[in-house]
Amino acid sequence: MNEVKAIIENKTYSVTLEENEIVQAWLSLLPKAYSMTELNGNEKYVYLENSLPTKSYAPEHIEKGDLMLYGDDCLVVFYKSFDTSYSYTKIGHIEGLDDLGDGNITIQFEK
Repeated sequence: MNEVKAIIENKTYSVTLEENEIVQAWLSLLPKAYSMTELNGNEKYVYLENSLPTKSYAPEHIEKGDLMLYGDDCLVVFYKSFDTSYSYTKIGHIEGLDDLGDGNITIQFEK
């Protein structure tokens, strides 16, 4: 499976996934609704209940819609593009993601 759905405020987005063991471990947690916290005016994040395998790298540039893992237990959705020096493990990309605004949100991920 290389695609799942993300449902945000009654709008459904297609999520194209990477093909690796990290994604397979995350998929085993779905379906799942995450209450995600706003950070820095460009991302939403949530700490997962369990750690996932990682293969982090420094992407240098984040694209709007990137779905990443920070460390081994922090799921991050980026809703603006920007340059970064941080390292992440890429899970996938949410296609056509809207600006998610300043507040906390809930995102439902489904297979």
